[in-house]
Amino acid sequence: MEKILDFFNEKDQFAKHCGIKVTEAAAGYAKGEMEIKPHHLNGAGTVHGGALFTLADFIFAVASNSHGQLSLAINANISFFKGQSEGVLTATAKELSINPKLGTYNIEIVNEAGSRIADFTGTVYRKSQAVLCSL
Repeated sequence: MEKILDFFNEKDQFAKHCGIKVTEAAAGYAKGEMEIKPHHLNGAGTVHGGALFTLADFIFAVASNSHGQLSLAINANISFFKGQSEGVLTATAKELSINPKLGTYNIEIVNEAGSRIADFTGTVYRKSQAVLCSL
């Protein structure tokens, strides 16, 4: 598990720039955090939808690539439920289905109190090549 955590935390420059860190990973599963900073806020003073999407998308990437087969998003949807202005957000990805070519994942984003902030569902296309790091 340390290998995949190190790989994604170091290699994904955009996630690093956004302050997102993977905290757990297993086959078909990942969890990560993002501490809300002023640059994550929109004009209304809540976390920007793009920041929430980025958090979910990065954790989705970790979970979907955890089997060692390069997996790239082909579809993603997000629903926003509650605004958040401060604290730490946690995203948890769980594999819903997988086959040799496709995988579908659900990512739930919650605040520190456990209140659901957003839900993200994504599908990946699983290429024949190996990802650079696997569990």
